[in-house]
Amino acid sequence: MLNFEEELKKFHPSLEVEEAEEAIRNQDLTDMTDILKEMLKESRNKER
Repeated sequence: MLNFEEELKKFHPSLEVEEAEEAIRNQDLTDMTDILKEMLKESRNKER
């Protein structure tokens, strides 16, 4: 059986979650608004 007290002593919080969170926030991701803006821009250029 597991000794929870011993397991808790071994536990160290992971910094990976915080690092991943920061990396995701710093990434420039394309969303639907960006796609629609680009489509409108292309459409307007074709009309000229």
